[in-house]
Amino acid sequence: MTPVQQTYPAVPAAPAGVPAARGRALTKVYGRGDTRVTALDAVDVEFRRGEFTAIMGPSGSGKSTLMHCMAGLDSLTSGQAWIGDAELSALDDTGLTRLRRDRVGFVFQAFNLLPTLTALENITLPMDIAGRAPDRAWLDEVVDAVGLRPRLGHRPTELSGGQQQRVACARALAGRPEVVFADEPTGNLDSRSGGSVLSFLRSSVREMGQTVVMVTHDPVAAAYADRVLFLADGRIVDEMTSPTAERVLDRMKAFDSAGRVVEVG
Repeated sequence: MTPVQQTYPAVPAAPAGVPAARGRALTKVYGRGDTRVTALDAVDVEFRRGEFTAIMGPSGSGKSTLMHCMAGLDSLTSGQAWIGDAELSALDDTGLTRLRRDRVGFVFQAFNLLPTLTALENITLPMDIAGRAPDRAWLDEVVDAVGLRPRLGHRPTELSGGQQQRVACARALAGRPEVVFADEPTGNLDSRSGGSVLSFLRSSVREMGQTVVMVTHDPVAAAYADRVLFLADGRIVDEMTSPTAERVLDRMKAFDSAGRVVEVG
């Protein structure tokens, strides 16, 4: 007997003018006593709609923690985070799950595709789980933008790494989320495949009005963004607009081997 799929209504999008995501006094502490580590130290941040933001910093600076807390994948020790007009700490587990499903897209370094599903089935999987039919016109636009229409019937093992990551990007955009969070999305790719994925994320912002927040260690990847936020010791220490790989690399040289700021450019 086929199980009945339960359908949950989509979470309404935030009113126009509200940032796609924002945080106030974001603080995340791990451990206690001698093992206590402050990964985020009272961070204020805002991600505007239709903007591509890269987050950079030395290892241990808090960049992935910031993204995970903003995306509702990790809880805060204190402070507040919003996706649109929804304050994450005010939601119960069900509400938080619905918000991540309906208003947030995720792209990670590991492609996280199901090997038994085709590319198209992987793209529509979150909506299938939610019991919602995709917007066919939007889905077609995303599929064409990702450039894999001839490969939609292929399973992940029949796709290159770059093609798999583009499927993951398409899956993140297919539900028309308010914001896409990408954690080192090109970390497992060669430069050509990585450039293809970054170009797709860039075009999703420019042509589709998507909001993208990407954690990266690569100055070339950061140069695809509209702005770059630099973290050190759990704090935002600088911001750069209209970045180039050379400017970003020069700015990263301002951190010592321990991740501390040694100069401000």
